[in-house]
Amino acid sequence: MGEAIHSLSISRLAARLAGGEVSPGEVTEALLARIKARDGELNTYITVDEAGARAMAQEAAAMLARGEATPLTGIPLALKDVMVTRGLKTTCGSRILANFIPPYDATVCARLRRAGAVFLGKVNMDEFAMGSSTENSAFGPSRNPWNRDYIPGGSSGGSAAAVAADLCIASLGSDTGGSIRQPASLCGVVGLKPTYGRVSRYGLVAYASSLDQIGPLTKEVRDAAILLQAIAGHDPKDSTSVPAPVPDYEERLGREITGMKIGVPREFFGAGLDPEVEAAVQEALQTLTSLGAELVEISLPHTEYAVAVYYVLAVAEASSNLARYDGVKYGFRAEGKNLLEVYAQTRAQGFGAEVRRRIMLGTYALSAGYYEAYYKKASQVRALIRRDFEAAFRQCQVIATPVSPTPAFRLGEKVDDPLTMYLSDIFTISANLGGIPGISVPCGFSSRGLPIGLQLMGPVFGEADLLQAAYAFEQATDFHRRKPPF
Repeated sequence: MGEAIHSLSISRLAARLAGGEVSPGEVTEALLARIKARDGELNTYITVDEAGARAMAQEAAAMLARGEATPLTGIPLALKDVMVTRGLKTTCGSRILANFIPPYDATVCARLRRAGAVFLGKVNMDEFAMGSSTENSAFGPSRNPWNRDYIPGGSSGGSAAAVAADLCIASLGSDTGGSIRQPASLCGVVGLKPTYGRVSRYGLVAYASSLDQIGPLTKEVRDAAILLQAIAGHDPKDSTSVPAPVPDYEERLGREITGMKIGVPREFFGAGLDPEVEAAVQEALQTLTSLGAELVEISLPHTEYAVAVYYVLAVAEASSNLARYDGVKYGFRAEGKNLLEVYAQTRAQGFGAEVRRRIMLGTYALSAGYYEAYYKKASQVRALIRRDFEAAFRQCQVIATPVSPTPAFRLGEKVDDPLTMYLSDIFTISANLGGIPGISVPCGFSSRGLPIGLQLMGPVFGEADLLQAAYAFEQATDFHRRKPPF
């Protein structure tokens, strides 16, 4: 029999489906059964769509029979509950959208449907993607499959935990300040944030529109290339989508990285970095040099301002984007004596504490008299951060850093300390501010057996270089083969 169906990667399962060893219906039933049996321990899914998954599996079987299969035909996926899905509840992890059923598909969902993928359901997340631990979900926190007392990361914590625990074959998440890469690192899976504009944001419920990007969370690097291939490309429905050609990402896998220059920024190694994380990342750098890569010390001098800049720009955009949840058009509606009271009560009762905090911070940053001091200044420093990357990429093809300053922390440990929580994204935020791609690939474990990730960042539209380097590292190590004791 070999490996259980639920433990297979996209590429290995696609080969079995193409060879007729297993049918899309059998694969879907195997994953649904595993979710039913095990997800109660992890709380990764908000909505499991059994009927929808079975219908999509039938369509996938018909595509296989017609000889129209793609690499994703019959592959069961989980979607972060921030992408709208036609006829399937989309909550954004919030009470305010607890019963919202969208009438249309996000572009990425439409593309996956056309490819014959199967949607198992929608996975848990920090409310409106605001958080680093999935503890801000209105539907309770998800848990880390490596140790259920620990967080899986956030905001795409449900996506990462579901992939790590084999509760889906792969997943899509979204990344505004590290929300794909950080949970991927903490759950020991691969997470890729594409270049801003590479993947359509149409139908992605907005948090911070100039930073948000959809990307894959997968069991191995090849799967990330396959999934990115399916969702990347220009979309006329998204004005920020770039009409640049999409290369063949899988074609670059397996190429040597001899002579590849990998930049190591001195600002990412210092105070606040857990010694075990630093040791794992340094060992990963040595592995890359053993494969023929050349390490180059670089500087990203404005890194120290990244967290402050992010938490001005992101919350300002959030306060604007979340103004549409008013209890009038759709979603939760509270009762009130007049319209103003309906607005106030809807937002007070519908939004969680962290979302309310960020809306208030953002509204303050945009208010008269403070816009110049905060939003405008943060935008100027963002431009400096982008220039830092442009200068660095004249010296190297890829930049290597830690993903998270620590391994996963305990549930509840930082929930009352927002500043410490915000610093969880200190190494990932810069890529969003610069609009560049980044990937997290497993590179070690802490003394408590919790995963640690290596982050690789590339220039704008440099995903192929990232995947090539990440694949070379992955194939030289066995971290991606280890499974949680779940």
